[in-house]
Amino acid sequence: MVSHELRTPLNSVIGFSEIISRELYGPIGNPKYRDHAVVIRESGQKLLKLVNQVLEIARLDAGTADLVLRPESATAAVKQAVNALELEAQARNVTFDIQIAPDTPLVLADARGLNTVLSNLLQNAIAFSPEGGVVHIDVRPRVDAVHFRITDQGEGLNPAELPRLMRPFEQGENALTRRSHGAGLGLPICQLLCQDMGGKLRLRTAPGKGLTALVRLAAAVGQPYEA
Repeated sequence: MVSHELRTPLNSVIGFSEIISRELYGPIGNPKYRDHAVVIRESGQKLLKLVNQVLEIARLDAGTADLVLRPESATAAVKQAVNALELEAQARNVTFDIQIAPDTPLVLADARGLNTVLSNLLQNAIAFSPEGGVVHIDVRPRVDAVHFRITDQGEGLNPAELPRLMRPFEQGENALTRRSHGAGLGLPICQLLCQDMGGKLRLRTAPGKGLTALVRLAAAVGQPYEA
């Protein structure tokens, strides 16, 4: 009910402001109105993302996320997340280096949950990467598991900050993390989703060494390997 009541007016704000910004019913006399409509739409989209994250973490905390674990392709999951963030990466002149071992088995995961984890981690890596940087994505099999490793070339941060960053609504104190305008929910959501899918999320960092996110999920037993 809360999800519906929050999303319905936000969808109206976003939809109608987009109609105005694109002048679908004819030109607007003063271009400033169009510019303001663009700001309204972008602000509505940010607020909708925050609402979705708050609801997601509430569901995960309450154990009502309704995850369905099935054999999923690691290759398809990575490509889907990368494709969705291609324009965002291009805007920062950031490229992806994707390495997926050919003997990687299918992974046991919830399709939406896996996409959320990879998308959030990749979005963080893009935001923290320097202009013209490379985000490295490495996927390899381990004993009864599949490891997804995402590494950026950012400034990194003090490892002592990592436990705090895994708590909801927490952000780092340095310029690196302040560059991200989120509410500090992305990493906690990723951690909870990994736990609910029977896996783990670990972060590694050091000043000047960037940030590495390692996701470990169980391999789908008896399932074929990636082509």
